[in-house]
Amino acid sequence: MIFLARGREKVGLFLACSVLLVILDQLSKSWIRDNLSPRELLPGFINLVYSENCGAVFGLPVNQTFIITVTIAVLVIIIFLFLRYLYLTTTLTTISLGLIFGGATGNLIDRVRFGFVTDFIDMHLKNLLRWPWAFNFADAAIVIGTLALAYSVFRFELYSRECDHNCKIKD
Repeated sequence: MIFLARGREKVGLFLACSVLLVILDQLSKSWIRDNLSPRELLPGFINLVYSENCGAVFGLPVNQTFIITVTIAVLVIIIFLFLRYLYLTTTLTTISLGLIFGGATGNLIDRVRFGFVTDFIDMHLKNLLRWPWAFNFADAAIVIGTLALAYSVFRFELYSRECDHNCKIKD
């Protein structure tokens, strides 16, 4: 059986995930802005760097802060609507939406305050492979949340299920 989040449980779980992520994201970005020197966190794998991302996804397009901010604000509203009107919601779906919302909110806060997003995680595999852009906890949460949401929606057929309040999803 899969736990179905309903009503207050759904909202509480969603808000807890979102708020915790925004706090983690903003505290980590603040620390990076105050401690600008690059550091090797996990040798051969993760470096901490300071990067100002004026673009959107993967640094594109550059210097379109207004358009990006409006787009993120619209997506945040869509997430709220999705959470509100998705009749049947699993715990995974609710957490996924919380991660996406919290990540979008964390990056939106940066865009409104600074005109850019602070990125600081530089991933690489020694000298063999390097992720081309630095990112932050909000970015990682958005990606993880999106993948988990897609899995949840399709795995549990939440997009097409019609049932009453007593319906149960079998694993």
